[in-house]
Amino acid sequence: MPRILGVDIPDNKPIRISLTYIYGVGPHHAKLILEEAGIDGQVRAHTLNEDQLAQLANLIENNYVVEGALRRQIGQNIQRLRDIRSYRGYRHRAGLPCRGQRTKTNARTRKGRKKTVAGKKSIKGAK
Repeated sequence: MPRILGVDIPDNKPIRISLTYIYGVGPHHAKLILEEAGIDGQVRAHTLNEDQLAQLANLIENNYVVEGALRRQIGQNIQRLRDIRSYRGYRHRAGLPCRGQRTKTNARTRKGRKKTVAGKKSIKGAK
């Protein structure tokens, strides 16, 4: 498996797909990177030589924020929202959706598994 910026990319997939295994590089950026490097996107990753891999790594490192630096930047942005006690910061702290979605139903990704709450006890015979 070839390594770019410390990330193992699959060698049996087209390079345009393999580049998306790098955190912060999606399909669109992968296409732009390959155009700038002059590499066909359909070429398999294992067919690239060391110079081409180094060229790709250099382009990504100089032009994009990826991997650890991007994760750190996102974490700092969320921490800033928490520190200034904004609504979005509160939602992050509480583990709830931040972008206006409904939470009466759905929102299970953020809230976790359903917690069953016991129903109200009824007294038999009372009206």
